[in-house]
Amino acid sequence: MRLSRSLIDVTPLRTSPVFRRLLIGRTVSVLGGFMTMVTVMYQVWDMTRSTAWTGAVGLAQALPLVVFGLFAGAWVDRTDRRRIYLVATVGQAVCSLLLAVQGFTGHVPVVAVLALVAAQSAFGALGAPAAGVFVPRLLPQEQVPAGLALNLVTGQTMMLIGPALAGVLLGRLGIGACYLLDALSFGLAFYGAFGLPALPPEGEPSRAGVHGVLDGLRFLAGHRVVRGALITDLAATVLSFPVSLFPLVNAERFGDDPRTLGLFLSALAVGGVAAAALSGSLTRLGKPGTVMLCASGTWGAAMVLFGLSTSPWAGLALLTLAGAADATAVVSRSTIVQTRTPDALLGRVTAAEQIVGQAGPSLGNVRGGLLAGFSSGTTALVSGGLMCVLAVAAVAAATPELREGAGARTVPEAP
Repeated sequence: MRLSRSLIDVTPLRTSPVFRRLLIGRTVSVLGGFMTMVTVMYQVWDMTRSTAWTGAVGLAQALPLVVFGLFAGAWVDRTDRRRIYLVATVGQAVCSLLLAVQGFTGHVPVVAVLALVAAQSAFGALGAPAAGVFVPRLLPQEQVPAGLALNLVTGQTMMLIGPALAGVLLGRLGIGACYLLDALSFGLAFYGAFGLPALPPEGEPSRAGVHGVLDGLRFLAGHRVVRGALITDLAATVLSFPVSLFPLVNAERFGDDPRTLGLFLSALAVGGVAAAALSGSLTRLGKPGTVMLCASGTWGAAMVLFGLSTSPWAGLALLTLAGAADATAVVSRSTIVQTRTPDALLGRVTAAEQIVGQAGPSLGNVRGGLLAGFSSGTTALVSGGLMCVLAVAAVAAATPELREGAGARTVPEAP
């Protein structure tokens, strides 16, 4: 196979100026988001010296997504997605500006900082389902996997660059300047989306309120392929997400060296970037279900081997493999969701996908931490990885439509 076919497919960048501009704006905004994430953690720790308060940062970010996500998806499926995304982008920028003001002035209670973080997350919960329809509406269906892979590789790259850049700028410019740079980054995101055409839902608009949410949940329950993709993702994250175990494993196995601990997270990101950069052959394959199942099983197997590893270098290599498997599974999952869901339901299903992507790792961290407290880091990692592999195998056996990778269909299927 030629190397050019293995490298990420950049066809959407060549054929769609609108997508190219949107991707550039999104990439800069994601960079600013990671900078703000680090800055908030630093500021809250500096103000309180309490891990309970730094843990509350994650809660402030996650709760609005879980609480408002599905209702935001129903609203997105009732009106112009472009307009909603622009409103959400402005709202996030205003929150960053307010964070910058308090960062420059100081003397703001930590609760006020968390309130601004929660407000920004609420606007993000509104904007994410709207953005979820952009790729399948802007690109031909055969280019959707490549467009999603481009979104992923830029996001993973910003995850590598953003925290390090925030650390440098915090030391040189201070907290307020980092928040201000994030606010400015939303300007490029707004510019990238401003040139989009109107994107009202195709088909019957969502019903208002709870009825619209229930319609979306009924689709998820009845569509075997989409349901199987989300269950597979939950199996990988809830059963075997390892991040909460890194400090314990580092202390048990690798001498509690902080340099090794830092490299654990970096290895996951490096694997994700590498997999997305070399995703061309997989996105052209046309079998996202098969690819997702294999990648999710690889993730679980890598966690088992990482739990048994006694060499830090072998451990880092296995985490890099796990990061690559995770990135591959994410691209495949998003491809399934966006090509198998009717446009009129896409906002709600994308919102559910976002909740799965956010809640799964959080629950996985809780599971791993509780189990390790009763046993050890090794037990938590190995048992979680084995359960992940078994759960993925069960989904594959119960959902032949998912593993067979048939052509895209956008109608509900019988459960």
